[in-house]
Amino acid sequence: MNTEAISAEILRRIAACGVGKSICPSEVARALDAQAWRSLLGPVRQVAAALAREGRVAVLRKGRAVAPAEMRGVIRLALPGMEGG
Repeated sequence: MNTEAISAEILRRIAACGVGKSICPSEVARALDAQAWRSLLGPVRQVAAALAREGRVAVLRKGRAVAPAEMRGVIRLALPGMEGG
C-alpha cells in the first residue's frame, strides 16, 4: 500500500468524522484492506506520524495531543485544533 493512499484515507476519514471527533488507525487500515488490515497498522501509524509532523493531523493519546515521537500504545487521530472524543 502506498503512502499517498494511506494519507488520503486518513485525511478523508478525520474530515468526515466531524468537529471534536477522532478516528482509530485501525479504521483506516480496515478501509484500505478488509482482509489484511492488521498488516497495514504499522504503515498507517507511520503515515499518521508524518502528517502530524506536517501539522495536518493531531495524534491523541488518552484524549490529549502528543508529539509523533510519543506515539505509543493506543492512539487516535483528529484534525489539528479539533482534539477530543
